[in-house]
Amino acid sequence: MTRTNKARTALVIGGGIAGPVAAMALHKAGIEAAVYEAYDSTADGVGGGMSIAPNGQNALDAIGAGDLVHAIGTPVTAMGLRSWTGKHLARFAPPSRLPSLQFVWRSDLYRAIYDEARRRSVPVHHGKRLTGTTDTARGITAHFADGTRASADILIGADGIRSTVRPLIDPAAPQPHYAGLVCFGARLHDSGLPSTDGVMYMCFGKRAFFGYQVFGDSSAVWFVNLPHPLAMTVEEAQAIGAQEWMRTLQTAFADDRTPALEMISRTDVGQLLITGPMENMPRVPTWTRGRMTLIGDAAHAASSSSGQGASLAAESAVELARCLRDLPYDQAFAAYEHLRRPRVERIIKLGARTNSNKTAGPVGRVLRDLVMPATMKLINPEKMAWQFDHHIDWDAKTLPLA
Repeated sequence: MTRTNKARTALVIGGGIAGPVAAMALHKAGIEAAVYEAYDSTADGVGGGMSIAPNGQNALDAIGAGDLVHAIGTPVTAMGLRSWTGKHLARFAPPSRLPSLQFVWRSDLYRAIYDEARRRSVPVHHGKRLTGTTDTARGITAHFADGTRASADILIGADGIRSTVRPLIDPAAPQPHYAGLVCFGARLHDSGLPSTDGVMYMCFGKRAFFGYQVFGDSSAVWFVNLPHPLAMTVEEAQAIGAQEWMRTLQTAFADDRTPALEMISRTDVGQLLITGPMENMPRVPTWTRGRMTLIGDAAHAASSSSGQGASLAAESAVELARCLRDLPYDQAFAAYEHLRRPRVERIIKLGARTNSNKTAGPVGRVLRDLVMPATMKLINPEKMAWQFDHHIDWDAKTLPLA
């Protein structure tokens, strides 16, 4: 450690998406960083679809990685909202001055970021399940289940909504809560439907929520948020089996006048992705202790309904690296949280409201469908632009808090 207490080395716990992005950002900031992932193998083929918002693309651009998204993504020019009757409820798009959202498959994004991190000589160690840490005046040591250790100036928890680092920072830290929805998705090679011309439609079904986009060659993507009273793990959901879930989904959309039933029926059962329960993360009151801090879902897990989870994680990774570049680690952690907490918590609240619409009962559905069109007409798109029009100036110097 230098006499200025600036971090020169870092351990990044978690090898999903946030971890490698953080390590690349730290390398750009002149800080040597290595990633430690609990699982023995890579996460190829894991996960469903997601959107990378303009702000997330900007964050990746700040570290020279924005092209990764454009190489694998499909533009989403607008979001169209419909009721189960097929009624148009609203249409929303970021201001035209901003780039389009990009739809990506998580597995494709993971592989692109993983390969780029390795190309930049970021060490990624697998089979390193964190069991504890030792924090001293000279640095921090991570202890792993295989008996090995690793030491550095700081440790960053990028290990997701079920973070191991979070309770090490605060033993009283909250745990995720089941949001009442189980999630599914699929790629459909031939939907038999015309292109939606870049619009992703969100349909508030009679019994479940259905989203879809059809591309120029009639291929498509669809996803479902199915209300389910009992919490279950991903493994428990997958154990029920794709065949049984397909029958359940077809029943859920049997009365809807949307493309849901047709698209699900045209999907090969082997293509169904059972991504498991949607979970909400309560506010995490403590992000930092000593030489440890949190980023991404470990600190601020936005619901998938927000469409901002990966984008916010990229933002936080880049902002943390920028703060660590300019300030001693303790001041950097404080500045980072000051920059990030208000923004991420505001977006998380928006996602929670969307989830409540997805689980609305019969009376709630009627009220939602009556009120939403009028409400959306009153909304100025520029007033919603704050969540997308967020620019990180990498070259700007970070100042300590007063």
